[in-house]
Amino acid sequence: MEFAWLVLGGFILLAYTLEAITGFGSTIVALSLGALLLPIQELLPVLVPLNILMSGFLAWRHRRLVQWRLLLVTVLPGMLAGTLVGYGLRPWLDEGAMKLGFGVLILWFALRGLLQGAPQGRTPAWMTRLQTGAAGISHGLFASGGPLLVHALAATALDKARLRATLLCVWFGLNSLLTLAFLIDGSLTPALPRVVFYTPLLVLGMLVGEYLHKRLAEAHFRTAIHLLLCLCGVLLCWRA
Repeated sequence: MEFAWLVLGGFILLAYTLEAITGFGSTIVALSLGALLLPIQELLPVLVPLNILMSGFLAWRHRRLVQWRLLLVTVLPGMLAGTLVGYGLRPWLDEGAMKLGFGVLILWFALRGLLQGAPQGRTPAWMTRLQTGAAGISHGLFASGGPLLVHALAATALDKARLRATLLCVWFGLNSLLTLAFLIDGSLTPALPRVVFYTPLLVLGMLVGEYLHKRLAEAHFRTAIHLLLCLCGVLLCWRA
């Protein structure tokens, strides 16, 4: 079991490097890989607080790039409402089948984005709200709303820096609430030593990701996002 936790460190370094580059993906990548070795209920109280540390720091550092109107008017209300709906649907749906369907949907979005290239023009506001609500539902069902949300925002006119900064604010807010829930149910306290143990890996991943983010061309950044979406979709289908 301790060896499994050591291996998880490599997954965390990879996952948080990817999130520092793109603004999403750390939890779903680390959770999908880590679940091959460890129970999900033990992983989440470790991975979610780690995400708060990185997303909170980077969101504050790049706060001038955050699109606050989009965040407060469109993204957060849709994510919160969708999360409540998804959480309410969980007892009525087969988790394995839903994860498989979700993974296939993400793969479809990602492959379409790779084939179409850069988005042309602005996505209508109603479509962004619809996709954001769907992302919230998937977050409530699977704790994995990132892929659908990033697809919705990647189709807007945001450049790579503003897209990442806005996404980081979303994860900081939602994962702060989730960490509070872990504190209330008692699962956070025993996980704190591991959170501290993995923090240097998070810092390393953040530094490497920041370095790579600055050097990625806009077109390469969009390609990296859709490739990461493909990875997330494959991992979800694998775990279904």
